[in-house]
Amino acid sequence: MNNLVLFCLFLTTFAFSGDHASTSEQPPNVVIIYADDMGYGDLAVQNPDSKIPTPNLDRLAREGMRFTDAHSSSGICSPSRYALLTGKYHWRQQHNIVNSFGPPFFADTDVTLPQVLKDNGYNTACVGKWHLGWDWTFRNDSLAELAEANKSVKVDRPEDVDISGPIEGGPLSRGFDYYFGDGTINFPPYAWFENDRLLEVPTEVMHPDSVGYEVGEGKWEFRPGPMVKGWNPYEVLPTVTDKAVEYIGRQSADKPFFLYFSLPSPHAPIIPNEEFVGKTEAGAYGDFVYETDYMIGRVLTALAEAGFADNTLVIFSSDNGPEHYAFPRAERYGHLSMGELRGLKRDVWEGGHRVPMIVRWPGKIAGGAVRDQTISQIDVMPTVAAAAGIDLPSGAAPDGYDQRSLLTGSAADAPVRQVTVHNTYAARWGLRDGDWLYLDGPSGGVTRMPEEFAELRGFADFDSEVLLFNLREDPGQRVNLSEEHPERVERMQRLLEEVRAK
Repeated sequence: MNNLVLFCLFLTTFAFSGDHASTSEQPPNVVIIYADDMGYGDLAVQNPDSKIPTPNLDRLAREGMRFTDAHSSSGICSPSRYALLTGKYHWRQQHNIVNSFGPPFFADTDVTLPQVLKDNGYNTACVGKWHLGWDWTFRNDSLAELAEANKSVKVDRPEDVDISGPIEGGPLSRGFDYYFGDGTINFPPYAWFENDRLLEVPTEVMHPDSVGYEVGEGKWEFRPGPMVKGWNPYEVLPTVTDKAVEYIGRQSADKPFFLYFSLPSPHAPIIPNEEFVGKTEAGAYGDFVYETDYMIGRVLTALAEAGFADNTLVIFSSDNGPEHYAFPRAERYGHLSMGELRGLKRDVWEGGHRVPMIVRWPGKIAGGAVRDQTISQIDVMPTVAAAAGIDLPSGAAPDGYDQRSLLTGSAADAPVRQVTVHNTYAARWGLRDGDWLYLDGPSGGVTRMPEEFAELRGFADFDSEVLLFNLREDPGQRVNLSEEHPERVERMQRLLEEVRAK
């Protein structure tokens, strides 16, 4: 009789434990891998004519879902990063990048994705590029006045700014438990940050004409400013990857983590390390993309080796389209970083903000899936929060949509993000409504397109006050339909005004 009672108690305990496990399933780890200036056509899996092998991103696409109509909020860096981390269009805050020693991009009332995840039990880390500002302390009164007026501050000397102690306003002020990176690879200070301070105080000045190393393609693009002695830009990408791998290795299975791995590449300076030179048919830039893909592979391998891969939601994307070096690259090597799209970084043309995006979530997302529905990076925050079982605070991610059904449902059942605003600078706006794109001027261009390239690719200027394209039929934006559909133009003009005023 006693044995029977013990057996029943065992069954009851086992059943209770099983119920408890099913109701307390650990939320997924989240890893966002954010490339810098990587074009829609740079991924081999997305461009059949690519001259650049991207084996790790190709594998990620085979194991997850690839989006052919994904968009960053802006055609430049800081605004897109802000939108990704807040679920809010950048233009509700500002349009421009954060310049050297610029203040934080954020409003005090902004709620960020890392903040929400941290408040709900996640370890949170940002490794790599930040480029969203800090609260700098200036020793030079004139510089302090410029900073207070939110104007561009040019610091040429280490003694002009106090960088010997904690620096507020950075990643740790926005919900991250840990930060490691160089801030921004081509902006001072040229030094390593860890958490809220520099590991070494700069004592020298970086000058773009005397870096001490050769650039692989294009220009250094460095702004002058304070630098630690012996600073080597070629070490940035490998070092931040080492730190990302180390961070993953420090995590435990009993607490979820969020890693925002913000790559400094393939943004200029284009500096592939020696072991990657000559690995592609697209010159130094192609080799730099190949190196970037290799570093992404290291992070994916770290997840697998630590036993996290099966319960980690991985999101890969880029902050905007490729830099202007893409034009001579296309002529010299036949590689189109923008793919079939019109435009580059800074443009409101599709090539400025339609970016690669791949999402992998084992057991939730079917491998090898491709979606052609529109998705925006402002959808990342509400989608990740929902995947983690977190209710967002009131007012958080005001422009984003929870896209879990697009990720986990069938293509036929998944809802479409009907309306998306496209913008870089204040002078030009676009509105996407289904297959239709409206631009409120005669061009979406900021970066000048060489005449030879335009002629070769069939891109002509338009003689029209506004533009209208059907992107399903004309993704290259070659046929303006505004005169044929005046009612649609008028309706989209009103809709753009409504969304901006919301």
